[in-house]
Amino acid sequence: MKHPGKKIFDYFGSKFSRDDKSYQGIQDFQQMVLSYYGEHGRDMVWRHTSNPYHILVSEIMLQQTRVERVSIKFPEFIRAFPNFAVLATVPLGDVLTVWQGMGYNRRAISLQKCAVRVVTEYNGVLPADVDKLTTFPGIGRATASSIAAFAFNMPVVFIETNIRRVFIHFFFADTDNVHDTEILPLVEKTLYHKNPRVWYWALMDLGSAMKKTAANPNRRSAHYTTQSPFEGSDRKIRGSIIRMILARPEITEKEFLGLLNDDPARIKKILSALESEGFILRHNGRIFLP
Repeated sequence: MKHPGKKIFDYFGSKFSRDDKSYQGIQDFQQMVLSYYGEHGRDMVWRHTSNPYHILVSEIMLQQTRVERVSIKFPEFIRAFPNFAVLATVPLGDVLTVWQGMGYNRRAISLQKCAVRVVTEYNGVLPADVDKLTTFPGIGRATASSIAAFAFNMPVVFIETNIRRVFIHFFFADTDNVHDTEILPLVEKTLYHKNPRVWYWALMDLGSAMKKTAANPNRRSAHYTTQSPFEGSDRKIRGSIIRMILARPEITEKEFLGLLNDDPARIKKILSALESEGFILRHNGRIFLP
């Protein structure tokens, strides 16, 4: 067990100047962040590997799901689909079955499509190239960069919600409506090139702790939004539809309308969207997975 050392909230009292370009200023910030990680860093199973497949799976999972849930689902997913070749060839229904409980099922489809591309276009090897990774399904610039950092220890520059929280707190203490274009130069300037992988783990862990112990600095971000309620949303209905298909293959559309207590027109619209996105197939009044 790590020594408790400096209390977490003690770190939050530090402030740094975004105009300070001195080596000392950068070094002080790096030392503060790395010191926090050394005393309070989280232990996660995907941090014990640099396997590009494992990193890809973990980063896609972490996009919209809490760490605690991913910690349970990630090992289960890896056991079921241990590499790109296996994931690329199994039926989609198998992937969605293991994915259940994660939400945002389109990420499971994107993962499988990524596996197919890696196998068919890159001889089973995930490219260590941010620009190429951004062309993969479900992978934006930030996710591509995080994969490059954690799988290949590349000194890339990116922002995600916890990183944004750290930089706003320490460099924009009295500023509102902070844009990412103002933060990115600071991320680049302070990047710990000796070990980018550990550096980003440290930033993310500090940002995550800050969310729980300090007023959320991200409320002062120009990009701050709140998530719409899940209850009663199309998202909840989509998840219910997928679960029904997994439980009752080739269920009929008429059965769906009878089981889902909602506006039939709304259900039909959601079914059409799921079909166009490749989640489901419809034939002769029946609905089933591809």
